[in-house]
Amino acid sequence: MHEALMYEKLADGFVNCFLCRQRCRIAPGRRGKCHVRENRAGQLVSLVYGMVVAEQVDPIEKKPLFHLLPGSSTYSIATVGCNFSCRHCQNYSIAQELPDTAGAVRGSYVPPEEIVRRAVLSGCRSISYTYTEPTIFFEYALDVARLASAAGLKNIFVTNGYITPQALELFAPYLDAANIDLKGFSEEFYGRVAGARLGEVLDCIRDYRRRGIWIEITTLVIPDENDSPEQLEGIARFIASDLGTHVPWHISRFFPQYRMTDKEVTPAASLARALQAGKQYGLQYLYTGNCAEGLEDTLCPGCGVLLVRRQGFRVLECAVSGGVCRQCGSEIAGVW
Repeated sequence: MHEALMYEKLADGFVNCFLCRQRCRIAPGRRGKCHVRENRAGQLVSLVYGMVVAEQVDPIEKKPLFHLLPGSSTYSIATVGCNFSCRHCQNYSIAQELPDTAGAVRGSYVPPEEIVRRAVLSGCRSISYTYTEPTIFFEYALDVARLASAAGLKNIFVTNGYITPQALELFAPYLDAANIDLKGFSEEFYGRVAGARLGEVLDCIRDYRRRGIWIEITTLVIPDENDSPEQLEGIARFIASDLGTHVPWHISRFFPQYRMTDKEVTPAASLARALQAGKQYGLQYLYTGNCAEGLEDTLCPGCGVLLVRRQGFRVLECAVSGGVCRQCGSEIAGVW
């Protein structure tokens, strides 16, 4: 067991966890909504510290991050657990897995120093806290990130965007980038499908932006759930007005899985509607994924020349030098 951060002790042995925006009030012997933080006699403990359940080298484009060191590799790690209950979770086998009654979780213990050593030996330029929700293994991720930063590696969250301002403030000095899911644009959708609140997600994304962390936004477009013009235009408008038109938007095709096997694959018309919304609000970098004819290339917003040519998760060509277009000199947003 590892004592958790971001909590306060209350009367009668209760604790208040303020790691994420669920802000669970946890009774003795009980766990928070993430199921991996438990109140043991008035002390909040993490059940997943160091218990790595997924670990591999990925292309950075798989996160997806297209404007952070294109073509590089990132060392990806996860523990079990999540603070959302998404009905369409693609990694449900680990994200929605519960500890047993004694608090034991699946995974192998790997100390933070070993994760950084493996990342360096693998030739990676970053470590990604991904697959499940990195917020729920915050203490472990923080210890890894401190060592990774000292070793010259960048740190990346692939996240649902529900961390509290206090927790993000503690992690921010070591966090270089995040791909944040903006799953839809209605409170009804977020509550029913993910067990969360849209307003809290939007506030969290703004927190990332204010702290200067490089962010890219991903939306999985689900037929008859979040593919209406109102929701898609709402997302595009939010990105443009609150984050900036330079922030990339990854529009991803849905395939039926977990508790949404009754849905169809996202039709091309829904993806086209999202792209049109992005263009309507002046977003400079629009990408589509999970489809054979996806838009993966990066074009210069100034002159339109092809800057980064991609195929799948591979970068075939990159014509960005010093963060600017070689042809017209326009600044290209990102970390190059």
